[in-house]
Amino acid sequence: MFIKGFSFSAVAAGIKYRDRPDLGLIWSDSPVVTAAVFTTSQIKAAPVQLDIERLKEGRAQAVLVNSGNANACTGKMGMDAAVETSRMAAESLGIPEEMVQLASTGVIGLPLNVEAFRNNMQPLVDGLDPEKFEDVARAIMTTDTVPKTVYREVVLGGKTVRFMAMAKGAGMIMPNMATMLSFVVTDTRISFSELNRALKACVERTFNRITVDGDTSTNDMVLVMANGGAGNPWIDEPEHPDFQPFQDILEELLKELALMIVADGEGATKCITIRVCGAREDSAAEVMARTVANSNLVKTAFFGEDANWGRILGAMGRCGVRFNPENVDIAFGDVLLVRNGCGLGAEAEEAATRVIKEKRFTICIDLKDGLGCEEVHTCDFSIDYVKINADYRS
Repeated sequence: MFIKGFSFSAVAAGIKYRDRPDLGLIWSDSPVVTAAVFTTSQIKAAPVQLDIERLKEGRAQAVLVNSGNANACTGKMGMDAAVETSRMAAESLGIPEEMVQLASTGVIGLPLNVEAFRNNMQPLVDGLDPEKFEDVARAIMTTDTVPKTVYREVVLGGKTVRFMAMAKGAGMIMPNMATMLSFVVTDTRISFSELNRALKACVERTFNRITVDGDTSTNDMVLVMANGGAGNPWIDEPEHPDFQPFQDILEELLKELALMIVADGEGATKCITIRVCGAREDSAAEVMARTVANSNLVKTAFFGEDANWGRILGAMGRCGVRFNPENVDIAFGDVLLVRNGCGLGAEAEEAATRVIKEKRFTICIDLKDGLGCEEVHTCDFSIDYVKINADYRS
């Protein structure tokens, strides 16, 4: 698939990696409606700080992205490097600097190799092609084992509308507002206010419902560019009949990417959904689900294929949500393992163990105390996770 008006390029610039793409470019033939959400960490990388300032008008024309170096915690030198690399891109593309968004991912605290950008900027621009979307998806990988891309073609307002989406992420994944890096391009005709509204709602329901290791990056970013080329009726208010269908499609795309990230979590062998229902409020259900999903003891039990429901109850007990332990039911898939706070014995544990041998499964927790219900997606915690992160800077 390709979308008229967008093109892509990637080159091996040697920023950190050798013999693989690590510098990518997303390009629009003209300035387009652009919305983004960013990390809410108090420590924001230089490119994030620059992007936030530039996106106040809700328009952009290019995204320059690199892997291998986060350009975070690098002070004035890092900001100067961000400004200089965006200037290089703008000059090569013939556009104002303010139309360039930056994204970086990789090791924190190291100076950015500006010369690697300078030496490769023209080849990067010269290589722009509508069919090189996957190349950029590969260029943004760090500890990812596979590129993550999703495509959709749907009808909105009687017009065919296309979406192309990518993401990277495998570790340092527990966002708050955004997560990792994710880029979406579409030819939907939509206003900035409605694109921004839809994106924030979708991120909250997708990327903000995943966790690999409980850490949030300094560089998190989710960005959507919409060029309006589909010619669908202008979506300019939340009451527009096509607004909700648009938001539903965007949420579907982002959820698929989010689950890809969990499945590709560093060292992960399983993808698990923690669903909490029967809470007094949705917010309480989310807090409990996230606490269970982040528990190292729970995650290592999943890796060991041990149906250790006691660890789940232990995590629930420290989450800060008030509930009656004697009302709790816990099921592994379709297997009820705990009823009213008590285990149901060896036969139930054997059946639950068969469930957690699967690559994907759901843990259902029922508090029987209200209508609140939420779910968080996580992965197991393996020996390889420790090895990957112990060796990451080497």
